[in-house]
Amino acid sequence: MRLRPLALLSTVAAATLILAGCSGSPDAGSTPTPTKSSATCVLDTQPGATSDSVTVEGSGLDAKVTVPKDAKFADVERTIVKEGDGKDIAPTDFISVRYQLIESGESNVLGTSERGPEGVLPVLLNPNQQQQLYDFTQSSIFVIATECMPIGSEAVLAIPGEKLGEGQPSVVLYVQTLEKLPTVATGEEVDPPAGMATVKLGKDGEPTITIPKSDPPAETQIGQLKQGDGATVTENDLVTVQYRGVKWSDGKEFDSTWSRDAYPSQFPATGVVTGFQKALIGQKVGSQVIAEIPPKDGYGASEGHELQKETLVFVVDIIGATPMEK
Repeated sequence: MRLRPLALLSTVAAATLILAGCSGSPDAGSTPTPTKSSATCVLDTQPGATSDSVTVEGSGLDAKVTVPKDAKFADVERTIVKEGDGKDIAPTDFISVRYQLIESGESNVLGTSERGPEGVLPVLLNPNQQQQLYDFTQSSIFVIATECMPIGSEAVLAIPGEKLGEGQPSVVLYVQTLEKLPTVATGEEVDPPAGMATVKLGKDGEPTITIPKSDPPAETQIGQLKQGDGATVTENDLVTVQYRGVKWSDGKEFDSTWSRDAYPSQFPATGVVTGFQKALIGQKVGSQVIAEIPPKDGYGASEGHELQKETLVFVVDIIGATPMEK
């Protein structure tokens, strides 16, 4: 999406300002973790004169979205232009979409989801997004555009430029919602790798990891538990995963999405320790991977880190990969 000049991608302005007043402004020094129980709407944004005036001819990436030149953009407004027949979207769902971002004035297309397979991208909705926005798909704005409407719906979200930052143009986000995506690996089970930690999955997919009675590996070991058939993760991807990490020394958990109500995590594929990167890059979406990571590929160089001398074991469900803008 060609939006480098806009604060929308490079700052927290969009998510913070648009969501301000929802239930009190969040603490700027924290990154709240939404949970699957967050089923109510964040804003339930209503239609207005501007969003109602936007015309959409066609659908998806073929849609022609026209914003009247005299549109006022008085407030954030949402109009559902086509209502689907699927389940209502919760503000913490994982969904697939096609979208276009349109600039006011000449209705120039600033960006689309075309970089995804068949123009489709996975979106992890996060109403509490406070960190750097690596890509528009990670923004809370998609929550406002899609929440509380049925899957299969199409909507336009009108955003005044002043909400995005000083000097920014007003924009319209057109979004077509396609389906709710699974939040666990759905690939075909394969024989577990011999000699590595063993994994048992609960009914909800949560892994229990048992450390073998042997010395920890000197080099990072990667094994597959499920083989997916989705897109291959690259260094330029924003990945969406479920994971559990335990220490080889005592088998105790030190981090897990499953301990946060199984709400997935999303980050750049290269934004984690080397061993975790090796578990992601080159794998296909839908795969479940086990990684045994010695300190040199973990936190060995992080002086004073509580995990500096630990060999780490991760079980990772790779559930999404979104190409980032270069």
